[in-house]
Amino acid sequence: MRRRQREDVSMPFLEHIKALRKVLIISAYAIAAGTILGWVLADPVFAYLAKPVMQLNQSLFITTTPMEPIMVKLKVSLVIGAAVALPLIIWQLWSFLLPALKQNEKKYLYLVVPSSLLLFIGGAAFCFYLVLPMAIKFLLYAGGGSVPATNFVTKSSYLGFLLTLILTFGLVFQLPVVLLILIRMGLLSPKTLAKKRRWALFAIIILVAVVSPTPDLFTQVLMVLPMYMLYEISIWLGYLVARRREKALAGS
Repeated sequence: MRRRQREDVSMPFLEHIKALRKVLIISAYAIAAGTILGWVLADPVFAYLAKPVMQLNQSLFITTTPMEPIMVKLKVSLVIGAAVALPLIIWQLWSFLLPALKQNEKKYLYLVVPSSLLLFIGGAAFCFYLVLPMAIKFLLYAGGGSVPATNFVTKSSYLGFLLTLILTFGLVFQLPVVLLILIRMGLLSPKTLAKKRRWALFAIIILVAVVSPTPDLFTQVLMVLPMYMLYEISIWLGYLVARRREKALAGS
């Protein structure tokens, strides 16, 4: 009897492991299939991503090693593959997590996941279309003297810089989601956030200085401003979340 009880107790855990393994395998296959498609699209995609440099005068891309072109193309293909597979990966994660959640928890997950995804896309778009062109121009020409020179940028270094900057902005734009979750859990209140605006601005400046992929003040300012705006938006949305939480607690 003891052996049967132990097997029965361990079965749910094993089933969870099997379900998680299935999610990981399907996600890996989806990324692999997307990467194959990405290999076909890698050249025009990189040409589009390289516009901030190509549009500048006296700026050219170079390759410094024989392996660099194919490695850059492979990295771009992987990024495209991950982006193409993202909807399926999210669906697989939802199918894994939703059965274990309560009804009210599912409701908030339906709001948090799409909001987080939209904010990440918004942060990436803000970075690529606004911050990146100005940052590249500033970084390449800020130290220029009276003697004209041609800027040579390697493809691999630019791609690494671009992906780091986009990923940083995408994660930074998750600030409202984090704050609203803390408010919903009762760990923070919008009144507290409103009173601590100065400290919040100071904390944002410190955070940007730590996570910013570039040490220049110009890029960091471009990151601080939207973060603080998102903080202010979180305060006003927090009042709505706090009211709903109070009504839910009063109803229970």
